[in-house]
Amino acid sequence: MPETTQPTATAEPAGLTFADLDLPAPLREAVLGLGFTTPTAIQAEAIPALLAGRDITGVAQTGTGKTAAFGLPLLAAVDPELREVQAIVLAPTRELAMQVAEALESFASRMPGLEVVPVYGGSPYLPQQRAIRGGAQVIVGTPGRIIDHLDRGSLKLDSVRFLALDEADEMLRMGFVDDVDRIASATPAGKQVALFSATMPPAIRRVASQHLVDPVEITVSRQSSTVTSVRQTYAVVPFRHKAGALARVLAVSEADAAIVFVRTRSAAEDVAVSLVERGVAAAYISGDVAQGDREKIVERVRSGAINVLVATDVAARGLDIDRIGLVVNFDVPGEPEAYVHRIGRTGRAGRTGEALTFVTPNEQGKLRAIERTTRQQLEQIQIPSPADVSAHRVTQLLGRVPARSELGRLDLYRTAAAEFLAAHPEVDTAELVAVLAALAVGDEGPAPRPTEGDDLDDALSRAHLTPERGGAPRGRDSAGDGRRSAARTSGTGPRYRLAVGQQHGAQPGAIVGALTNEGGLTGKDLGKIDIFSTFSLVEIPGGLSTEAFDRIGRARVAGRPLRIRVDEGPRAPRPSTGASRPPHSGTSHHSAGRPAGRDGGYRDGGRDARPRHTSTPR
Repeated sequence: MPETTQPTATAEPAGLTFADLDLPAPLREAVLGLGFTTPTAIQAEAIPALLAGRDITGVAQTGTGKTAAFGLPLLAAVDPELREVQAIVLAPTRELAMQVAEALESFASRMPGLEVVPVYGGSPYLPQQRAIRGGAQVIVGTPGRIIDHLDRGSLKLDSVRFLALDEADEMLRMGFVDDVDRIASATPAGKQVALFSATMPPAIRRVASQHLVDPVEITVSRQSSTVTSVRQTYAVVPFRHKAGALARVLAVSEADAAIVFVRTRSAAEDVAVSLVERGVAAAYISGDVAQGDREKIVERVRSGAINVLVATDVAARGLDIDRIGLVVNFDVPGEPEAYVHRIGRTGRAGRTGEALTFVTPNEQGKLRAIERTTRQQLEQIQIPSPADVSAHRVTQLLGRVPARSELGRLDLYRTAAAEFLAAHPEVDTAELVAVLAALAVGDEGPAPRPTEGDDLDDALSRAHLTPERGGAPRGRDSAGDGRRSAARTSGTGPRYRLAVGQQHGAQPGAIVGALTNEGGLTGKDLGKIDIFSTFSLVEIPGGLSTEAFDRIGRARVAGRPLRIRVDEGPRAPRPSTGASRPPHSGTSHHSAGRPAGRDGGYRDGGRDARPRHTSTPR
């Protein structure tokens, strides 16, 4: 290797903050918004060197903060106005590529126009090609898929300014060194390079000597961490049963509040929706949630308005909520160090906490890796059954009897009970109390209840909206809103129009979450939801108060304000005489417009205008 300067870092520098690292203002604001305050050892050494234009080699393991160490300078080197690939991050696995991409997107939240695209095997080429062709500036990918895009001509590296190699020794172990050489050789000679590896075998040193110029070498030691104030447990749960298992765990937990960790942003939304559908006061935060909304959600958790927070690892950075008594790893974290960070959200300030990890039958190896890292053996437990949940609720209910008895004013209920027993001599007092207790905890009888039955993915199946099938587009959009007459809702209650739709990236879970969190609604309050290309319709049988209407209108989904308003329906076709037609009576009002097709249907932008998704939350 060329001669190097070799500062060695072993601990976080005292007193240094991210404000001292000379980061561009948008990155500094994003970092502080994510809860970062003090840089880790590798961040304190690597960020200034990279900002100064130096190449670096970092000997660091996962959990030392290396993603921010190279990610923040990488983003500082990118010009958001230049719609070309300017930075490449190579990672050995799709999981790591996804995590790095999400972290970079979070860091770039204050940089409008900057796009990060993850590319990896096992995912369709076409969406990746479209994203690259659309002007993405940062590509995070596995070497094999990057090579595939180079071979297909869908990826050009002529404008690359920054190349990061993450977990280089792992890429060596997986046989990617030749691919790394080829990708690095396809980039301009004057680029900046950051190479990170847990070890520095000769093959990695050869890569470094070939592609780095006078690098600064930084070495950090991973601090071993154990969490002794947290009871650590795990349960073997098949993937499709996780949602129901989580609901039952939360139902019997004595914790004031809980954080549920998931691996991806889409999972955060899905899990939160499933909990809301089951009547749990839950919300989610991820890289898609704006900083202002994140702060509001966290404050609602602190105040007790929300009891369950679903979060990705990056979004949960900096969280410090005293009420958290339970951490649930809905997905096993990709790295053991991430597990330590997650469970550290409970058991704080001298308190005890509990951490439960859901492990699918084929994830036993990840469990063993976690135990080696924490130097603790996790205790296996059984997920509570529906009967356990009912028994817990009855115990809580009966525990309130003495206090309620002391308050008095029970004559009405004594009389009603006495009259019932007199009219039904076959029912004794104990039987009456048992039935009333069952009804009070929601047990309506032996039929399986959707929120507690063994088919545990029912709520998700209701919340995930089904894409429309078949049918070529016909007719024209006389209202300009992409709606087809046949798609009108059933008229079971007031219908509202939201200014987000399919082309904005609106997902059913996000819409349900916004309506329930901001409007004070539950899943049962919502009727049918139709998501069209540029807008959505939702039935709310009970209507909305003025306050809820205003709050929902200010809420955001897919980065856009909902701007809710009462739906007036599509416009009717203009009569052939050109005369205007009076409005129809009823819930949908029509006025003159452009000619409609022969079926009265509409199109939006030349595409079929029936709703892309339809759902009826319960």
